[in-house]
Amino acid sequence: MSQQHSAAPAPTSAVSAVEGRPDWWRDAVIYQVYPRSFADGNGDGMGDLEGVRTRLPYLRDLGVDAVWLSPFYASPQADAGYDVADYRAVDPMFGTLLDADALIRDAHALGLRIIVDLVPNHSSDQYEWFKRALAEGPGSPSRDRYHFRPGKGKNGEQPPNDWESIFGGPAWTRVTEPDGTPGEWYLHLFAPEQPDFNWEHPAVGDEFRSILRFWLDMGVDGFRIDVAHGMVKAEGLPDLGDHEQLTLLGNDVMPFFDQDGVHDIYREWRLVLDEYSGDRIFVAEAWTPTVERTANYVRPDELHQAFNFQYLATHWDAAELRTVVNRTLDAMRPVGAPATWVLSNHDVTRHATRFANPAGLGTQIRLAGDREVGLRRARAATLLMLALPGSAYVYQGEELGLPDVVDLPDEVRQDPAYFRGAGQDGFRDGCRVPIPWTRTGPSYGFGDGGSWLPQPADWGGLSVEAQTGEPGSTLELYRAALAVRRERADLGAGDAVEWLRAPEGVLAFRRGEFVCVANTTGESVPMPAYGRVLLASGEITEAAGEAKVPADTTVWWSAS
Repeated sequence: MSQQHSAAPAPTSAVSAVEGRPDWWRDAVIYQVYPRSFADGNGDGMGDLEGVRTRLPYLRDLGVDAVWLSPFYASPQADAGYDVADYRAVDPMFGTLLDADALIRDAHALGLRIIVDLVPNHSSDQYEWFKRALAEGPGSPSRDRYHFRPGKGKNGEQPPNDWESIFGGPAWTRVTEPDGTPGEWYLHLFAPEQPDFNWEHPAVGDEFRSILRFWLDMGVDGFRIDVAHGMVKAEGLPDLGDHEQLTLLGNDVMPFFDQDGVHDIYREWRLVLDEYSGDRIFVAEAWTPTVERTANYVRPDELHQAFNFQYLATHWDAAELRTVVNRTLDAMRPVGAPATWVLSNHDVTRHATRFANPAGLGTQIRLAGDREVGLRRARAATLLMLALPGSAYVYQGEELGLPDVVDLPDEVRQDPAYFRGAGQDGFRDGCRVPIPWTRTGPSYGFGDGGSWLPQPADWGGLSVEAQTGEPGSTLELYRAALAVRRERADLGAGDAVEWLRAPEGVLAFRRGEFVCVANTTGESVPMPAYGRVLLASGEITEAAGEAKVPADTTVWWSAS
């Protein structure tokens, strides 16, 4: 294990210094930072915690409430840090525990809360427990902490069941035993370097409750739980048989995902979290078949929020969007949890590119599409999302209107799915390219040492510097929208919308004195002028009490 443990700073009391109110998370706007691609503080071409720390004032001025950091733990980086070798240490590529402490303290001083990723479904194959399990051989107690099984076939040469990895290929890898012979197989729903924990073993639960306390003592305000739906597997690890093989968002409850036993884990975790002051939270990355199943994760004694992947996967279509909004609000209301809304993250194609392509291509698009249309729809979709009741998530760079980079050379790609041959074709690299801060420079202000993935030549024009103070820029649209949202009590809060009559292809709803209209069609649409225009994602014209809302445009009105 890392020696950084001995350098752990004293517990911080800075949580109390964060401006806010009880239940801040119910209508919070939370900004996802992917540390390796946000800002490079030491000039080695890789983003780090010091880089994030220097850019915290930008996030405060943007108007977000909290920052969610993707993993920065000690890791061999087989899957960009989601293969954790030490949950209580910072990987040297990102800094030290003292850097993490300084980041948390600075964020709190600026009124920002910090949420960190937690990866409990699997560890790295370099985690001490797994290395011990390999060394001790079959039948050892250490192997019980993972899913080791003998293979099928005469000599155990076939995997124990027919499960497939999310990244393609079998979800099982056979090990060579200490005596040099082919031996047991271990389960990994993701890369072979990411063996799945066996959550039936009490030591696993004990360890993660300890990990929670470690970071809560450091002062973090919450945890985003990676693969929150995946920790518990069906008894006996049954074959899928004729079932559709792995998809992130399937229509069936799979034997490795969304098992009811996960909720027992979260009830135990909630007891730990509630020991701490400061209104701290859990957020579930739970890919479930329905939003109703997602609601199970946010019952009052479990987690606080769950990502709304059904909304993320919805096309830019008024009827589809209204259906998902209604189902989401209806599902969350009985459990008293806020809805969440998200359009992009580090695992899916950026919505400026998804919406630039024909509907039906899913969230793994490898085509540039019509950039102008994509950006126009992305801006409109953002205003729609920020007008809905609940909490919203913003992925770094979407406030700049960044598209996916779909033409990365094969030799620079790093997504493990690309190297597995089947699966997701490495599409995630395109949304992880380091973001531009300045008009010029070797990495457009990302850092002095270039960037770990190449940035497109035209990104200087999309940079923070180029868009700051520029009327109509996407960055200024985000800043204005977040300022309005923070000022108005009828935005974010609540659990319902009042739908208004609107032409086909148009969404219109009221929340108090606020009205949102989103035109998802390709044509300008006449609508009543509902009062004073607060904000619009495109140019609108008004005359004689009527407004013409252009194609792919969202407008915010206020009756007061």
